[in-house]
Amino acid sequence: MLRRRHRPKQQKQPEEEGMMKPKPIRQAIIGIAVVEDDPIRLLGLRSIFGLVPSFRLITTSVSLIATNRKVNIVILRHSGNMFLDTIAMWRVIRPDLKVVVTGAGADDQTILNAIASGAKGYVDESGPAPEFTEAINTVHRGSVWIPRRIISMIIESSVGLLSRDLQAGTFRPTLREKQVLAMLVEGLSNREIGSPLGIKERTVKAHVAKLMHKLGVRNRIALSVQAIRYSLVST
Repeated sequence: MLRRRHRPKQQKQPEEEGMMKPKPIRQAIIGIAVVEDDPIRLLGLRSIFGLVPSFRLITTSVSLIATNRKVNIVILRHSGNMFLDTIAMWRVIRPDLKVVVTGAGADDQTILNAIASGAKGYVDESGPAPEFTEAINTVHRGSVWIPRRIISMIIESSVGLLSRDLQAGTFRPTLREKQVLAMLVEGLSNREIGSPLGIKERTVKAHVAKLMHKLGVRNRIALSVQAIRYSLVST
């Protein structure tokens, strides 16, 4: 009598059992604090950010934002000159905190001043919702989000307006000017520069204005670019 041979049962491959399926990649959570007095604007921002799974809105006060480690980015509305002092204060307390300024109809100088004070981006509140999302993601990755016209201004100032003294290599900054330039390149405000040097804020402003005139530039960012480009400060 012949016996049938029993074939061994084939084992399921790991792929069939779902053991080799890649785990979904989790997006990093970006903690966002919004400084806004207008409840309608605040509601609008919340509705925009609420659609992005990686955004987490954090409720806190202005005085506690810098010490709250869950906050990665602050949305700050430009209003007068006080907002520049707020940005500068946050920069001193917590340099890694990123600030995105928003508002309506800010002129070019206001945007430049915000960037010079330490902000990492500007978004007009009349822009489309995806622009806010893209700006936050861009700033969180370490880049700067500013209008193209501002970028063009910076480039034009940094390459096209050199003074004849600098071109001839005869520009020699004084010791005080070198000190001011070095801290300016680090992104410090006039107040932050004046404090360790023991000089008043208006004196720093005068030094900066004189340096911009000598180097033929029109703003602090272009001045910083020229200082680095021509090795006027140690980097």
